[in-house]
Amino acid sequence: MRKLLVFLALLAGVVALAISTGLTDGLVQWRVKTALVENGLSEKRAECMSARMVDRLSIPQLLKLRNMEAQEGEPEKPTGLRDYLRRVKRVGDAEVVAVTGTSAGLCAIGIG
Repeated sequence: MRKLLVFLALLAGVVALAISTGLTDGLVQWRVKTALVENGLSEKRAECMSARMVDRLSIPQLLKLRNMEAQEGEPEKPTGLRDYLRRVKRVGDAEVVAVTGTSAGLCAIGIG
């Protein structure tokens, strides 16, 4: 039992170190990019937006973006950027909305 506790403590330390040093950013960015593509954004726009969003939002804020279910009368996936941003507003976090909106705008004009 003691060896298990030592192993778990060591594992927790390694995970905390990886998160604090940014070693997990690539994985997080890939997951955000994948989610953006799955929600109807182009591969290029999703790549650009995910890089900005991962730099500016916390993991809990990024997880809020999972709560963008379609409402009655809407298609299952957003049909474009405008529909996507409309759904982002529903998460109820002003910073998430601002970062997502500015990321979308900057990436659309090619300076993101």
